[in-house]
Amino acid sequence: MGNSWAHVGTSILASFLACLVECVEALTVVLAVGSVRGWRSALTGAATAIAVLLVIIAALGTALAHLPLPIIQLAVGTLLLLFGLRWLRKAILRSAGQIPLHDEAAAFQKNTEAMHRLAIGSATWDKIAFAAAFNITMLEGTEVVFIVIAIGAGHTGMLLPASLGAVAALFAVIALGLILHRPLARIPENTLKFIVGVLLSAF
Repeated sequence: MGNSWAHVGTSILASFLACLVECVEALTVVLAVGSVRGWRSALTGAATAIAVLLVIIAALGTALAHLPLPIIQLAVGTLLLLFGLRWLRKAILRSAGQIPLHDEAAAFQKNTEAMHRLAIGSATWDKIAFAAAFNITMLEGTEVVFIVIAIGAGHTGMLLPASLGAVAALFAVIALGLILHRPLARIPENTLKFIVGVLLSAF
């Protein structure tokens, strides 16, 4: 039972932290789009992307149950190792000053300026705002989907804990975004990426 709880806890933690990083990056763009172009279209685009991602997770999770275990283990191990090493590499390079730290405040400013340069759509619906919010949510969310599927397929019954970690991070970022209405620039993204990289590689 101890090993079981250890696997469950690690799966939830890895999924939560990975999703937290990606959701913060998506939130920055959605906030920029919403504040300039209008909240209705931006939030609809983000919500639509989340719905699509949930369908993908459900479909892939069901499909994995029909594959032979050795194939799943090989695919999952490769996927986790690639994700973990990539995040570790970025975290180490940023800590060493080889590449700049990700600045959510600067990213927000950049995206806000980009939205200002585009023509404003109708008062009720803005295709550009919808597309921008949808695309960033899909982009960041797709990486989370692969991580959730990979963590969940590593051991029997781990898909639910991995999904719970991702959903918890999503709700936490949404709540903070609604309360603060500004980018979550103080979250130590590089530290989180280092921790997630270690966890994913260790799986």
